[in-house]
Amino acid sequence: MAMEISRRTFIKGTAAAGVVLMSGAYLGCGGKNIPEQVRRGDVTYDVLVIGSGGAGMRAGLAAAQNKDLKVAVLTKLVPTRSASTMAQGGMNGVTGVTDPKDSIESHTFDTIKGGDYLCDQDAVEYFAENAGKTIFEMDYMGYPYNRQKDGHFHQRKMGGSSYPRAAYFEDRAGHAMVHALFEQCLAHNIDFISECQMLEISMTDAGKLAGIVAMDMRSGDLIGIPAKTIIIATGGYGRAYWVRTSNPYSSTGDGIVAGMNVGIPFKDPEMVQFHPTGLSVNGVLLSESSRSEGAQLFNKNGERFMSKYAPEKMELATRDIVARAIATEIEQGRGIGEGLTAGVYLDFTKIPPERIHERLGQVYGLAKRFAGVDITKEPVLISPTCHYSMGGLEMADYKTGATRIPGIFTAGEMFQCSCVSVHGANRLGANSLSEVLVFGKTAGEGAAAYAKEHSYEGTQDQLAAACTKWKDHFDKVTARPHTTNRTVPEIRDAMVNTMWYKAGVFRDGAQLEAASKELRALEEDYKNCYVGDSSHVYNTAFEQYVELGNLLQISHAIVQGAAARKESRGGHSRRDFPKRDDVNFLKHTLIYKQPDGKYTAEYKDVVITKYPPKERKY
Repeated sequence: MAMEISRRTFIKGTAAAGVVLMSGAYLGCGGKNIPEQVRRGDVTYDVLVIGSGGAGMRAGLAAAQNKDLKVAVLTKLVPTRSASTMAQGGMNGVTGVTDPKDSIESHTFDTIKGGDYLCDQDAVEYFAENAGKTIFEMDYMGYPYNRQKDGHFHQRKMGGSSYPRAAYFEDRAGHAMVHALFEQCLAHNIDFISECQMLEISMTDAGKLAGIVAMDMRSGDLIGIPAKTIIIATGGYGRAYWVRTSNPYSSTGDGIVAGMNVGIPFKDPEMVQFHPTGLSVNGVLLSESSRSEGAQLFNKNGERFMSKYAPEKMELATRDIVARAIATEIEQGRGIGEGLTAGVYLDFTKIPPERIHERLGQVYGLAKRFAGVDITKEPVLISPTCHYSMGGLEMADYKTGATRIPGIFTAGEMFQCSCVSVHGANRLGANSLSEVLVFGKTAGEGAAAYAKEHSYEGTQDQLAAACTKWKDHFDKVTARPHTTNRTVPEIRDAMVNTMWYKAGVFRDGAQLEAASKELRALEEDYKNCYVGDSSHVYNTAFEQYVELGNLLQISHAIVQGAAARKESRGGHSRRDFPKRDDVNFLKHTLIYKQPDGKYTAEYKDVVITKYPPKERKY
């Protein structure tokens, strides 16, 4: 008897097999992580994407539609290990498939309201118009959506959304997206330069883009890669909060710092999103799809406390509201445990076990592996965790992905490298994957158009000189004696305590002032810190040294932006200024790093189209 097979099962199987085969082609070229032409220095890329997550690979794929352009993706990991693989809940978009009453206008308004009116409304309108299209595009690429009985993909309702509009694959939405895109990139002959850490963006004396300098982690070699255009899609910087983050260890703000160092402002750095439901033991995320599927929050007294904070939406209020509610319960003595690991209960036991295994398999596995809890039988302890950054490098033109520096574009990435600004002061669940796909495609097309119209204006000599500078720096840093110099981990741990306790879920002026002083002192310690390892092969000590420098710069920008914004809005909550202030702060923060190392701030008006700001209630 022939075995019946559903379309979803077929797509899942063939997509997985395709990725395995294509990955074999990628990894089977003599085990090399860098194309030979890059090592020889005889290739100039038309479009060089930095970062291999959803935004990076979608950008590369869009650029590669022009067969005359040479496109590459550089990553400090391997292409399928980016932060995007950690996304769980799904991707929002109006498709008319699950609920025909949903509309682009509703998605637009939900996003603006969720962002507490700090969103640029023209960019949000563009995003909502294109988000549904990306869901269909991914379906065409073989994305294995969970499907309805009629064969159409299913969409579920996430926090802050008026309708079910999040298309998904179980609770592994990002993992499936990255693998589908990787397969397509390989099919379009995109070069991958993996296990290379970008150290700087190299500019000519005339302010023109020359390319980038990167370190090959396998050998320690320094490589200059010339490019007409680059797209920065390197992800976020959640590791500024270290153990209280859901971000991977690679989320150290590398691209944002490189962009700041060539003149691109860091937009809205104070807008850090603390996801409500990270495992209390280590910050690992339990997806918002948990609450979408019916998980409930309880304090130590057995009270379903969200009725006090968002009586209409309850657990499906926006992330900032739920996170502050949990933090308040813990502060007021109704949490369980003490210190960084204190939390409240997330209870899945009212959800049928078969549905947990079908739709929340990763959540089940994470709770079991890291907390030792079987969520089908008992609640698990959770607390807020740094998850996302609404801020990032300023995207000056949301229709091309261009920054204010010619030849440099930015997009996405998961946990956020760029700021459009679509998410404003708070991102809605499942808007992230849609955003990286929409603006990844936009940036890829914008960079390709720029590359076709411009010639390369850098030189190999300049890139070689930059490599020599970094080689000398490596030798100097790794030769430092221990003596009284603080180590990288010591400085990092001090930074994390400063950020979590003085610039975390709740903030105030005195704490932020203290945080600024502490960070300046840590920056001084960093100048002479002890690294220790002078080897060249996989020198992770030097890699972490570079990443710590990036995180200190990121942390300083967060604190400066937070101190200047004397209001509470979305993810930014000031105890000394608890109200939103549209008169003085309906504007974006722009933090610049000056050549002398000092930071300066400017402000930019929020774009309002047809949704005037009003009080946000759920």
